[in-house]
Amino acid sequence: MVATARSAQELFQAAYENRYTWDASFPGYRAEVIYRQGDQEWQGQVQVGADLKATVTGIADPAAEKAIHAQLWETAIHRVRRSFADTHGQNTFSYGETFPDGTVEILVGGKAAGDRYHLRDNQVTMVHRHIHGVVVTIHTYSSQDTGAGYLSQRYDSVYHDPKTGEQKGEKSRFTDTYVEVGGYWILAERQIESGSQVQLFRFVGIELLG
Repeated sequence: MVATARSAQELFQAAYENRYTWDASFPGYRAEVIYRQGDQEWQGQVQVGADLKATVTGIADPAAEKAIHAQLWETAIHRVRRSFADTHGQNTFSYGETFPDGTVEILVGGKAAGDRYHLRDNQVTMVHRHIHGVVVTIHTYSSQDTGAGYLSQRYDSVYHDPKTGEQKGEKSRFTDTYVEVGGYWILAERQIESGSQVQLFRFVGIELLG
């Protein structure tokens, strides 16, 4: 059994607040991008503003431009610093299973009822959430401690139909590499494997704006 000295909400909130995020002074950045899919390669420029909005230039192929933009958006969304009350104020939390390796399951009630998380070593190692009519499950296998919160390095994600449980699409496996630039950790490389397809996004010459 989990020691009940800390409530499930307290344990989950500590792990939530241990995620690495950018502070309000984040100025944005620019970089060169190299995107590879199969035997094709594109090169261009990217910029993420202080408002976290991304722009991609120099990529002639619309699908490639969209793929790059999607990764910048997805990464920036996870760097937004929102208070626990703003994100989870309408949820309740209770303990589920405790696993042999010390992983603790957190069950969510309230507005996000049915969601659940796994926690270990003050980090979220599994996310099971209902989002926009699908269920996404993300398992994290390794992470990087920045000294100001953790960043997931190796993880996978898979989507299911919430009613039938049927898997939607291939499971995707991610490998991320971050670099510190001017006191901020920024994505330098992301590899995504989905079935036989491999995508590689590489960001070089990263410079903060302003």
